[in-house]
Amino acid sequence: MAKSKLLNVNGKRVSVKYDDPQMPLLYALRDDLGLHGPRFGCGLGQCGACTVHIDGVAVRSCITPLATVEPKQKIVMLEGLAKGTKLHPLQQAFIDEQAVQCGYLCVPKTLSVLIGGGNHLTSAHNDRAAMLCPKRLGLAI
Repeated sequence: MAKSKLLNVNGKRVSVKYDDPQMPLLYALRDDLGLHGPRFGCGLGQCGACTVHIDGVAVRSCITPLATVEPKQKIVMLEGLAKGTKLHPLQQAFIDEQAVQCGYLCVPKTLSVLIGGGNHLTSAHNDRAAMLCPKRLGLAI
């Protein structure tokens, strides 16, 4: 019998239905809520394509069971970084520099690592981006 679970996703209270409490959070986000920031990559938590922030900590949602996420915890993904119509500075940098996604879905991981719970960027962030993605991202910061 399906159960229901409340989540706080990108600042909104939402409910998802599940049969298996071990279902990965990624499936609830993509399949039930229709959000496409986190992606399925390796299914092992290694590639980072599924990365989301839970209470400011980067988490691999493909290996995070839905049952371990509490309703009070704040889940933030790429879609939730903007404040209304104002993009997060890193999102704007991707647009301004016409940065593209590499062939292996590295944008969720890269943005997650660069943001790391803060809203400021430094040259060290740019260096970390270059190491994370095989194609250097065109971030002019």
